[in-house]
Amino acid sequence: MLSQHTDKKYGEDLKKLREDILYMGGLVEDQIQKAVSSLVERDSKLAETIIQRDHEVNRLDVEIDDLCIQLLALHQPAARDLRFITTALKITTDLERIGDMAVNICERALELNEEPQLKPYIDIPRMARISENMIRESLDAFVREDTSLALKVCKEDQEVDDLNSQIFRETISFMIEDPHTVSRAMKISSISKYLERIGDHATNIAEMVVFMVKGKSIRHMKDIPQTI
Repeated sequence: MLSQHTDKKYGEDLKKLREDILYMGGLVEDQIQKAVSSLVERDSKLAETIIQRDHEVNRLDVEIDDLCIQLLALHQPAARDLRFITTALKITTDLERIGDMAVNICERALELNEEPQLKPYIDIPRMARISENMIRESLDAFVREDTSLALKVCKEDQEVDDLNSQIFRETISFMIEDPHTVSRAMKISSISKYLERIGDHATNIAEMVVFMVKGKSIRHMKDIPQTI
């Protein structure tokens, strides 16, 4: 039987795990928002700042993993807590990759900011807003063990995919009409693809929440269920 002190420490560590994941989620959300701002506002200094700040995301990834492993080794949690901790381990991987995508956006923004703007950036900020919201909702679903919210996130991914397809078609048209636009059009298309992948990572988190709460995998399902 756990001593009262150990039990209290365990509770505190679980609370810290929740808080750290939400903090890491908030950080990557901010990274995306500022990465896209650096493109739209042609602010290369901001892009460089966001690239430098990625080490903070990586540090949190390592710290959260360490905390999860410590909780598993010292307390040998069962059932609900075990699912919560193992899901947290997976979530940090997706959040770290989202951070990497924000860096990739900044790298393309630095290149695009050196050239004349090809087109007004309308759909890319829209994609970013949807993706950021998906991250926020998927983590809220994780903390609240809310499968309805998790399913909502999975459905929202289609909007990001549609915008990505639309941007791809637009950039292809630019390239066909004027070969001088090829380099810029490809970079814009890359940014759109990074945002589409961010949506995929948020969807991964939502799918893991469904598995954590219900023990049911909805990955690779053709149609997203209305309820679980």
